[in-house]
Amino acid sequence: MKRRTLTIGAMALAGAMTIAQAGFAQDSKGTVYYLVPTLLDEFQTGSITALEMFLGQVGYEMETLNADNKTDLQQTQMNDVIVLAPDAIILAAVDFNALAPSVTAAREAGIPVVIFDRQIDSVESDFTSVAGTIEMGYTAAAEVQRLLTERNGAVEGKVLQILGDPGDPYTLDIQQGFEEVMANFPDVTIITHPAMQWEASNAGTIAANQIVTDPDIDIIFSHAAHLSVAVVAALESAGKAPGDIYVMSSNGAPVGLDLIRQGWMQSEVEQPLYAQAAAVAMFMDKVVNGEEIVDGDYDVIGLPSVVSHEAWGPTIKIPGAAINSENVDNPTFWGNLQPPADPVTPVE
Repeated sequence: MKRRTLTIGAMALAGAMTIAQAGFAQDSKGTVYYLVPTLLDEFQTGSITALEMFLGQVGYEMETLNADNKTDLQQTQMNDVIVLAPDAIILAAVDFNALAPSVTAAREAGIPVVIFDRQIDSVESDFTSVAGTIEMGYTAAAEVQRLLTERNGAVEGKVLQILGDPGDPYTLDIQQGFEEVMANFPDVTIITHPAMQWEASNAGTIAANQIVTDPDIDIIFSHAAHLSVAVVAALESAGKAPGDIYVMSSNGAPVGLDLIRQGWMQSEVEQPLYAQAAAVAMFMDKVVNGEEIVDGDYDVIGLPSVVSHEAWGPTIKIPGAAINSENVDNPTFWGNLQPPADPVTPVE
């Protein structure tokens, strides 16, 4: 079931991107390689088509290599791509620590490296485009406060938090922001387990076991929508109905939005896929040409975003938003598969 849903979602997104891209092709400025960590979820499959579309709009061709969630494979891919000497590499790392030496090796070979989605802060890179993941954790905490108050009349109760793989800073940052805020609410118990390798079946097993040992769980908060699909399956198998246990997650994928429409999920914190990909394209000329990237405020397809110089290099952080039953059909959410109609332009 999961495989079919993801395939259909990926096909729909690719079709939408093809339509949006029509008419914007330019003479190629060069080739960029994108090293994607996995194709297990709709964000990763969607990132390929989004990056390809936006990069095409500013004149670059893109090739993609999938690491199948294998660190050693992605390290080998980095070595192979360095030999090919592309104009730039975009890296979404399987393991942010293990891939750091590969980033350094590429830059020493004269190839600029853009870090996408999964931040690497241990070595310098040429540009980083990420969601404000700690801020996403803050938003998730606000949603948990709202949902517990709705359910229990106060910010009190029990939350099962299912992380992704702990080798991914995306999930660690969300956890940090979430738990930082929730520490102010001593009447909330948070139980945390990782779904290793972002595998949905691991999340399903965690949920199935935990609702037996802790039948008073109020909310199950998974760090990606595809994990919540398995969580809902576990709840159904246990005889639960929508709303018996609240469900929320954090990336805004189509399957998550569908679960909101079905009543199984009460909240989804969006990871702004389109804007993250658009920002890479907007700054690619500067990255390839070694030009200065200036700190400040930028409009990225309508989202106010901020570039700052960090120890690891220039970084743009893009805000997410909370999705619920009242706004789930908003076309600006990437999970509704309606990419922006207007092309991006390079930052001058």
